[in-house]
Order: sequence, then structure tokens, then C-alpha cells
Amino acid sequence: MKFSLSWLKTYLETEASIEQIAATLNAIGLEVEGIEDPAAKLEGFRVAKVLTAEKHPQADKLQVLTVDTGDKVLTVVCGAPNARAGLVGVLGLPGAVVPVNGMALKVAAVRGVESNGMMCSTRELELGEDHDGIIELPEDAPVGTPFAQYHGADPVIDVSITPNRPDCMGVYGIARDLAAAGLGTLKPIVAPEAAGTFPCPVEVRTDDTEGCPAFYGRVIKGVRNGPSPQWLQDALKSAGQRPISALVDATNYVMLTYGRPAHAYDLAKLTGAVVARRAKDGETVEALNEKTYTLDAEMTVIADGSGVHDIAGIMGGQHSGCGDATTDVLLEIAYFDPERIAKTGRKLNLTSDARGRFERGIDPQFLDTGLALLTNLIVELCGGEVSEIVRAGAAPGTPKIVHFAPSLVEKLGGVTVTPGEQQRILESLGFSVVEADDWAVTVPGWRPDVDGAPDIVEEIVRIHGLDKVESVPLPRADGVAKPTATPAQALERRVRRAAAARGLQEAVTWSFLPEPAAEAFAEGPLWVLANPISEDMKAMRPSLLPGLLMAAKRNLDRGAASLRLFEIGRRYLRGNGGASDERLTLGVVLAGEKTTRGWATGKATAFDAYDAKAEVLALLAEAGAPVDKLQVMGEAGPQFHPGQSATLRLGPKTVLARFGMLHPKTAKQFDVDGPVAVAELFLDAIPGKKGTPGFARVSYAPPALQAVTRDYAFLVPAELPSGDLVRLVQGADKANIVAVRLFDDFRGNGVPEGQKSLALEVTLQPVEASYKEADLKAISEKVTAAAAKLGAVLRG
Repeated sequence: MKFSLSWLKTYLETEASIEQIAATLNAIGLEVEGIEDPAAKLEGFRVAKVLTAEKHPQADKLQVLTVDTGDKVLTVVCGAPNARAGLVGVLGLPGAVVPVNGMALKVAAVRGVESNGMMCSTRELELGEDHDGIIELPEDAPVGTPFAQYHGADPVIDVSITPNRPDCMGVYGIARDLAAAGLGTLKPIVAPEAAGTFPCPVEVRTDDTEGCPAFYGRVIKGVRNGPSPQWLQDALKSAGQRPISALVDATNYVMLTYGRPAHAYDLAKLTGAVVARRAKDGETVEALNEKTYTLDAEMTVIADGSGVHDIAGIMGGQHSGCGDATTDVLLEIAYFDPERIAKTGRKLNLTSDARGRFERGIDPQFLDTGLALLTNLIVELCGGEVSEIVRAGAAPGTPKIVHFAPSLVEKLGGVTVTPGEQQRILESLGFSVVEADDWAVTVPGWRPDVDGAPDIVEEIVRIHGLDKVESVPLPRADGVAKPTATPAQALERRVRRAAAARGLQEAVTWSFLPEPAAEAFAEGPLWVLANPISEDMKAMRPSLLPGLLMAAKRNLDRGAASLRLFEIGRRYLRGNGGASDERLTLGVVLAGEKTTRGWATGKATAFDAYDAKAEVLALLAEAGAPVDKLQVMGEAGPQFHPGQSATLRLGPKTVLARFGMLHPKTAKQFDVDGPVAVAELFLDAIPGKKGTPGFARVSYAPPALQAVTRDYAFLVPAELPSGDLVRLVQGADKANIVAVRLFDDFRGNGVPEGQKSLALEVTLQPVEASYKEADLKAISEKVTAAAAKLGAVLRG
């Protein structure tokens, strides 16, 4: 919500500075996002008078001006057709920055003639769209005066309004809060009823009492539409609105001032009765944004005998709007159901200032006052004769009463406020208070967010001063604090520390992706946002790898030689029936050089699939996964190189991770050069520990006897995964075998074609007594028997 300081002071009588106003707004919960000071943009620009204007000796379209700046006379080269002797305009001195393009002015030669600045147009100073000539000020404008001072530059405040404060989506509501906080006096709303001189010639009714409980209208004949006055245009510009015409600007001004949307129709473009009704399935309307929308029977519209003219409460129609030729208007002001407005806006993917106010909830009792304010403003700007008001239906009128005990402020808010001050605060915010043992507080219609006593406490505390609430420590039990992190949070922290300890650098990327990047890693339908921040942030990420790959590309493009990135976050899947599914995942990207070139190592080496596998196994072990039971299988996905990738599974279906080299096509899609190793750990798939977890670790007792190692070399089929043999041998004698490690894979002389020799180191751990020869022989027989199940033969 943007507004100028002068606009605020129209309704708030105050001598406070812009800094005091901003500080107070922040203190009462209305966050100031920024303050724009036009005076800063106009620094270095001065009111100046052209003394002489001569043709440039080297250019037909340029003139050489002598300009009086108040303290000196400067030579300026100018190409404006209206530059002439005697003109009073605006001169940008050397060092000034032109607002429209950021160009810093300096002394420079233009076709051989020195120019000491620039005479400016309204567009160059962002004061309008005129660029046909330089600004012409009145002859009595004080030469030498800073232009910001002469122009009366008005600071603009930008306030972030939370969704629960629809009352502050108008300047008057913000002025009310500031007055309650003691920063001035709120001026009352003056809205004298404009008595109608003739019956309204248009039938106005509501046939959808659920979507539009109240629909008021009146006609003004004989208006003269045209540009609105400068004060109104300046106010709308400060709010980021583009002035259009007096009739349209008047409705926007009432909306931005009081938070009350309304609409003006060109009466000549309407046919028959004007009705609030449900749309018919398939009906269409061309809105003011020049887009055509298809409606359904759940949407409320404003229509006449010829069809739909308005998507109720959201946006008016293109063909019934007011223009320069408009002479008679129908003013419409209504109360629409907030839930219906929100649903319609989401279905149509259509946002507007009116929707933002209606769906949050506006004051249902402000219909007559709002219509009177709009009527008076239009008559003041455009003239005309006013009809009587037609009122169809009635807005919800039962006031909300909250029973409230003043003692709750100290109990819930932690601050002492006297009952008298509490009552003053509430009444200054528009609440009415009937004192008794428990106060009966009537909530004003513009505060739909206040439902109960805690909301009343919040209002009192924020106006009294949140900074006056003392910090109080929460009670803490004696002894060692118990852990508060959930198992998932503990897992996330543990794995994050482990990844960082292994030399990986953490990246934090957006949860949103461009659709092509998301589709490259999608395994099903994507979650696509209806109203994204931008087109590059439209799809919820189905994998962490696209974001990491884009981060890798940015770093590689900027000269990074080696990248080891990881990220822990959620990926978002869309299940059957559109159900959402968030899954905790860790992604890893290894790109660039693994080792740099050197005299000892030779050429630089790149990352490969085994590097990704090593990271995966280490991190899964830290996460508590049963690494020794995992199976290496294929089907990592089409994004991976088919011959250099795999999955790690616990059983044939439970995939804990996938790793490998990025497919060349995927690398090309993300514009990443060189080999890239990637991995993804599905932390949500790791099975939890059995039994009740204890706070303390089990004490470690080293074995009393020394371990024994035995080596075995097996001939196996060349296509047999070595992991299968390791796993089978590991389970051959669980009582004695504690570890199995592959230390050699040989293919060559002495090994039959189509086979390979795998050498395993088997670690045996005696428990009660040292092994005897018979014990070792029995264990060896179990090992060879287990290996034989895979066709492995012990080498002689």
C-alpha cells in the first residue's frame, strides 16, 4: 500500500515528520517497506531562465542557450523545439543524475560547443510522459530555486499490509491507527448525502443474495469527463496508479482512501436492468485488462439485458467502461461475499485491487457513506445531476460483540495498561465499549479479523507499544535439557554436518523452478503455481538436482574450477488425485576438477561415478542406513548416464539413493560443460531404528580377542556385480564374519574369457576363545558354499 505524505495528512492532523510516521507505523505492526523521496531524485536540478537562444554553428537542430541559474550564467546546448529566450524551465547541473535513465550529467562538448548541463522535459524527470519539449514554468518562478523545493516533492510511504488488516488497505485506516498511537488527530469523514432530484432510470437488483447480499446504484446525468485535477493525479501516482480520467480516477481514489471499491458504468452502453447474478456456464466477458474470461455458475457477475459487464468484485468489463464521450453514468457500490470473490479470482487467475480488498473483508456498513463520497467527488470534478439511490438487498448488519476482561491484557500480553487507557485505545480504533464486570466490546465493521478477547488484547498491546512488553524467560526444568528436535530434524542436522565435514559446500536454492528445468527431472505431473513470482519460478521442484545444476553453471561460468555442492531440502511430488507429497532429500553435484594439475599428479582429473557413490555411502552411513545391506541396481533415471549410474536399494523396491554421471543430453539442457557427477539421497526412505530410542548411547566394549583376516579369490561371471558376492559372503556366518571387503578385480592372463577374479578380505572376530584350525576350516567351507550360489569358484 503506497501513499504520499500529503495524502495521509489530508485525514490525519499531525506535525510529525516522515521519520516519526515511519517509526510509529513499524511500532504498531504496519511494516514500512520503504520511503521514496522525490526530492532526492531531483537533487541538482534548478529553476533556470533562458537568456538567449542561438542556432548551433555545427548542427541545424541544436541551439546554444545562455541560461541564468540564479548565481551564474551557463552555456547549454539544447535540441528541444520550444527552447527560446525568456523561457523559464528546469536545468540539470553537472553532477545531477537524470531520473528516467540514471545518466550522470557532466560538462561536455556537443559538436564543438561546451555544454554545462541539460534543460529537462517532464519525462526525463519522471513527472509525466511529455517529451516533445523542455518544461515551461510560469514566468514568475523563482530563478535559482532548487526544483524539488519549487515543485513541492512529496515523500511516498510504502507499507506492507498483512492479510488480516483489510481496514489498512486505505489511507484513512492507516491514519486511524496512527491517531490511536498518539501521532495526531483523525479527521472525521465528511460525506453529506447528495439528494437525488429524479428517480433512478435504471432497475438495479440482486438475484444472487449469497454472492451479493447488497447492491446499491444511482445515476448521474450530464457529467463532463476528462483529465482529473493535478492533486488527484498526484495522489494516484503516489499509489502506483496511472491516472485515466476524472470518472475512473474518482472511483480509484475512494477505493485507495477508504478501502471501498466501487464502479462507474457508461449508462449509454447498458441495456435494461443491471443485475447481480450468477454467471452461466460458458459465458464470457472481456475485462478491463483486455483479456477474455470464461465464467461458470459458481461466479457472481454484474450483467444487463445484453450480457455480462463485470466480474463482480474483481474487474469491470471493457465495453461498458467510461470514456471521454461519457455523459451519463451509473454508479455501483455493493457488498460481495469474500469467499466467493477469492474462489472466482483463483479460478480465473485474476488479481486486482478490488479483489484484494473484497476477499479480505470490507466494512458492510460503509455502502451509503461510500456512495455519498463517490457521488460528491464526481459531481465536484465532472458536474452533473444526481438521481435517487436504488438499494437492492441489505449487507450483513449484526455487529460483533466480544466480552472482554481488562485483566487479560496483563495476563496474555505481559504488560500493565490501565482500564482507562485500554478504553481510550479501543475507542480511538473505532470499537465501542460498555463497561461492566466484563466489558462488552462492539467490533467495528471494518475489522473482520477481530473474533475474540485475545484479538482485543493484541489491539491494545500493539498501540500501547510492543517495545514496552518486557522479555521474560520461559520456565525451565532443573537438570539436563531434554532434546526437542524431531527425529527428522535430528537426521537433517546430522547429515548436513557430515556433508560439510566431507568438504561439500552447502547451497540453498529456490523451491521453484522454470518448467523446462523441472520437467527434465519430473517422474510424474508437476505442481505448477497459478500465480508465480515469475515465469522462472513457476513449478515446484520434483528434485533438488535442477537447482544445484543451475547453481553449478553460474559458478563455472564465473571461473570456479571445482565444485562440490550439496543441498538438503524438500522435493514436491504430485500423487494420484493431485495429493501433495513433500519428501526430505539431499542432493549432491560434483563438477569441474577433482584434482588440479601438478608435477606429482600430472593432468587434472575430473569427478566420476565412483566419487558420487563414495559420497552417497558415507552420508547414508551417517544417516543410520544399513549400508552393508544395500544392493547396487540400475534404473537411476533417464537424466543419468546409463552405463555410469546406479541406485542403492534396500530390497528391490526401496530406493535410498541414486548416483552417477549426468547424461550428456541433460548436461546440454542445463548448459553445463564437462563431466558432472550427481547424486540424490532420499532421506525419507531410510528406515527408522527399531525399539525405543534412548537418550544416552550404549557403552562401547572392545572385543577381548584379536580379529583374524582371511583372503579369498573367486572366479565369477564377468557380468556379476561384485556387491552381490560381498553381501552373500557377509551373511555366510553372521556369528563370526564381521566385515568383508573387495580388494581386487582382475581380468587377464590366467582368467578364462567371460570371467573375472574377485579377491575378498574377510574379517573374523572370535568371541569366547581363539579360533582353532577346525573352526577356520568350517568357516571357509561356509564362505565357499555361499559364493557357489552365484556360480563363484575358488581359484586354485
